[in-house]
Amino acid sequence: MTYAAPTPPPFGRALCAMVTPFTGSGALDLDGAQRLADRLVAEGCDGLVLNGTTGESPTTSDEEKALLIRAVREAVGERVSIVAGVGTADTSHSVELARQAEQAGADGVLVVTPYYSKPPQDALEAHFREVADASGLPLALYDIPARTGTRIEPETVLRLAGHPRIVAVKDCSHDFLAAQKILARTNLAYYAGCDEHILALYAVGGAGYVSTVANVIPRHLRAVLDAFDAGDTAGAARRQQRATPLIEAMMSAGLPGAVTVKALLAALDRPGGGPLRPPLRPAGREAVDGLLAAYAEAVPETVPEPIPATVPET
Repeated sequence: MTYAAPTPPPFGRALCAMVTPFTGSGALDLDGAQRLADRLVAEGCDGLVLNGTTGESPTTSDEEKALLIRAVREAVGERVSIVAGVGTADTSHSVELARQAEQAGADGVLVVTPYYSKPPQDALEAHFREVADASGLPLALYDIPARTGTRIEPETVLRLAGHPRIVAVKDCSHDFLAAQKILARTNLAYYAGCDEHILALYAVGGAGYVSTVANVIPRHLRAVLDAFDAGDTAGAARRQQRATPLIEAMMSAGLPGAVTVKALLAALDRPGGGPLRPPLRPAGREAVDGLLAAYAEAVPETVPEPIPATVPET
């Protein structure tokens, strides 16, 4: 086994998996998306992932996906990277979305494992290579077997690492040993896709994170990485631990991340809070109260008083 020296992260370190705002009538809210993107960049994000799971990509059209990329690019300019989710269950559709993302101004694409059909590893490898060959954009593999039903096995990742445009992995495999083995043998940028792993993966050579929770506490999560880079490992650990109750409430309490993010953003009167597209439904009052309590543990100085009464009831 040979050690591969780390290279600068291709998309930055602190990436937010951004929600997609909608209007009260259910239409795409491009103004809200621009305001949210601008706030996230101002508070420490150096990359934005659009049209991903948290962005409710299964319920947005191809046209809406392109409009969102263009609107966010207009808002943030060249200050940060924009990575577009283009993965679907259909290789040809993913190829089309990758080309569309490039034309719309994305800097990279995120490609999730094809879901439902559960392709074998050789078919997975062919799928990712075909999407990578479809555009000139660098590509990040998205390994999240709990949602897709299929793991990108470590040996498959190692083979794909030889492709010149496959440069990164968003890791939601919960296989920390495999991540370290691949880090030691490739130059792939490994991004923590699970917020509870941000510091742990970064400490062993990871590139940073693609975070859902960063929609709500972007500055705090960026500070975890900054403290570690400054040699303050104890401070980095304290910041990670302080965020743990909120991470658990948002990501492990039975509600999808898009639901918990939009509930908190609405309660905090920030851009991005608002309607979801069915089948997702708004969080109820009890869930919102729990989210706000967890938020108060992470960033107590910013909790509003009183809690707005406009959060939808279920």
